[in-house]
Amino acid sequence: MPIFEYSCEDCGGEFEELVFDRDECPPCPKCGSGKTGKLMSAVRSRVGGGAPETAASEAAPAPAAPSGCAGCSGGNCSSCH
Repeated sequence: MPIFEYSCEDCGGEFEELVFDRDECPPCPKCGSGKTGKLMSAVRSRVGGGAPETAASEAAPAPAAPSGCAGCSGGNCSSCH
């Protein structure tokens, strides 16, 4: 039995509910309205059994390149001059 997230059209409340039928939209626990709909849930995944991946970890800046001229990788710059 999956847990789905819902939103209420009348009061704007959001709630989670354990449901037996995927097509079921339970009434809002805050106001009792039957005008509810499923929300799109955020997804988290684990890579290699470690910590969950997040958008922040995927967008981490690349390490800084070693200093040097634009034509080499920071080693012997005598070939650039």
